[in-house]
Amino acid sequence: MSVSAHPRLRAPDGDDDLARLKVVPTRHPWRWVGIVVVLVLVAMFVNGLITNPGWDWPTFFRFFTAESILRAVGVTLQLTLYGTVIGFGLGIVLALMRLSRSRFLTAVSWTYIWAFRSIPLIVQLLFWFNISYLYKELTFGIPFGPAFFGFDTKDLISPMGAAVLGLALHQAAYAAEIVRSGIIAVDHGQLEAAAALGIPKTRQFRRIVLPQAMRSILPNAANEVIGLFKGTSVVSVVAIGELFYQVQVIYGRNARVVALLMVATVWYIALTTLLSVAQHYVEKRYSKGATRDQGGWKWSR
Repeated sequence: MSVSAHPRLRAPDGDDDLARLKVVPTRHPWRWVGIVVVLVLVAMFVNGLITNPGWDWPTFFRFFTAESILRAVGVTLQLTLYGTVIGFGLGIVLALMRLSRSRFLTAVSWTYIWAFRSIPLIVQLLFWFNISYLYKELTFGIPFGPAFFGFDTKDLISPMGAAVLGLALHQAAYAAEIVRSGIIAVDHGQLEAAAALGIPKTRQFRRIVLPQAMRSILPNAANEVIGLFKGTSVVSVVAIGELFYQVQVIYGRNARVVALLMVATVWYIALTTLLSVAQHYVEKRYSKGATRDQGGWKWSR
């Protein structure tokens, strides 16, 4: 049968015929099945949270805003701030050293990154916390010669100092690679064009390289900051009164393990959400003029 012989397949002759054509939207039956399944699972989970006495919500609400917990949240934020600022500050220096033409600087940076990414964070924390066991005294003087003065290391590094030092040095190794990857992602031809125009190298880096590199650096850097925020729970091994350590202390006394763990969990979720919102606006700030329409990247079936 030819196409024109069938009334439904005959090509329309005018606008009136086009108006009569029935537009049928694409149906997605499995999408609705998935939505129903997810809603049922969420409803079951919420119902369990409400009706299961094992969650012990009265204890949760009693300790969620307790003074000791709020202090611990403040310590956690301090550790995150210090670790981020020092870690990324050192990481930028290491990244520039790694990109340097000097083989010596490149080797030093590569060795640092290799060493601190290889050693677990908990080992680094315990090392800095017990530094006085290895070195009883630090002296200053002529190398391999007489010492002018020295001091005991017993009180040199406090638990808080050991935690900040361990987190920052560990973070710097990862930050260096994040910054380096962002810099090398910038098209080298733009630097050649800037050099041909006589733009100084410092200005090239500040006005050309850095704004473009930030678009690649920020998503990974934000993930590292969020990971550092949650990773501060590791410093509980050196008895720092951060959030997870304080929760352990409390449930060690009253045996309300689940309720206190939920206290820590909700605080971590709430603060991570705030960091994610801040990440969104910072990324939006640096992606002006280069953001693709995300609607075009959505996958549909």
